Amino acid sequence: MGYADLFRTGEFTPFFLAASAQGVAQTMGGLALGTLVFRATDSPLLSAVSMFGASLAQVLGATLLLSAADRLPPRAAMTSLALTFATVTALMAVPSLPIWGIFALLLVKGLAASVGGGVRWGLLNEILTKDGYLLGRSAFNMMSGVTQITGYATGGALLALLSPRTILLLSVALYAAAAAALGLGLRTRPPRATGRPSPRTTWRTNARLWSSASRRHVYLALWIPNGLVVGCESLYVPYAPRAAGTLFACAALGMLAGDILVARVLPPTARRRAGIPLLLLLATPYTVFALHPPLAPSAVLVTLASIGFGASLVQQERLLTLTPPTLTGHALGLHSSGMLTMQGVSATLAGSMAQLTSPAWTMTTLAAASTAVTGALAWAMRGERPAAPATAGEVSPPS
Repeated sequence: MGYADLFRTGEFTPFFLAASAQGVAQTMGGLALGTLVFRATDSPLLSAVSMFGASLAQVLGATLLLSAADRLPPRAAMTSLALTFATVTALMAVPSLPIWGIFALLLVKGLAASVGGGVRWGLLNEILTKDGYLLGRSAFNMMSGVTQITGYATGGALLALLSPRTILLLSVALYAAAAAALGLGLRTRPPRATGRPSPRTTWRTNARLWSSASRRHVYLALWIPNGLVVGCESLYVPYAPRAAGTLFACAALGMLAGDILVARVLPPTARRRAGIPLLLLLATPYTVFALHPPLAPSAVLVTLASIGFGASLVQQERLLTLTPPTLTGHALGLHSSGMLTMQGVSATLAGSMAQLTSPAWTMTTLAAASTAVTGALAWAMRGERPAAPATAGEVSPPS
């Protein structure tokens, strides 16, 4: 199967286009909201939190609501979530809304998104064949990079012409278009698991997923090493104020190359062994940034490092092999929420460390920490055999 074959799969195209529209809406709206909050408060901290606070809220959703990912009809859930994002964004554009109201709405959006990640990736696993998930997720990863660039570029251009509130309303229109594409383009499916979603069920399913040492290792590999490297990326602006855009573009290029390498180039046997080497590649180039290399070498190092983000595809494939079908949405949602939370925490940590030392030294320190964590995981995973497929009999506990 190739990338073109994905779009010949009936439901993949509307699903992909809806996710693209939501990605542009998220980035464009986030930039507008950050600008709106900064103009109202003159606070860089509140502006940053307004842009990324919803990601931090996902840890709460992962501990309270994630059991819904496998217990809701996927089409209805995806459509309702897109409409929820549209409604929340429209409320943020209300002129009289106080700042605390904006942050309350961000909490709601983050909680909804924590469930949305599980529903989305669980549904992708159903739309595509088992062998197609890796390629499909690779396509979504590439789309995510493109929509972020498109959303930020479009949002930046529009802010020169329109008010932040008007741009938020344009984001509302994109969310509504995504909801229409999902409602019309997806077929009705039953939930993957039975029972009533609840915080208790979420906790117990999280505990069941975490009870397997092999799954624990996969989750830690998905969350920590790349989260620390995202902390390095969050310092591009203070590291190279006039060339941060170049570094972000090089990072996107490297990530694209890594996705293609894992999804299309490496044969299955080599791919299964590539997780740890790719994580080491992800961090190692940043360990020399304390020397403050010139822009050209820095750009090459960033591109090379970002190829290592392909490790995430290797680990997701292993996670799916270790997880029974009735828990795939929950398991993938836990990965997504934990990853975004760790990225937000790492970015905050990186900014705090850079205030005390320098962006260059902070990047080197975080890269060294990422390398150390990868080494510890490689030691812990030694002797683990390729996972046998999880059986459907391993179901989540009753609510």
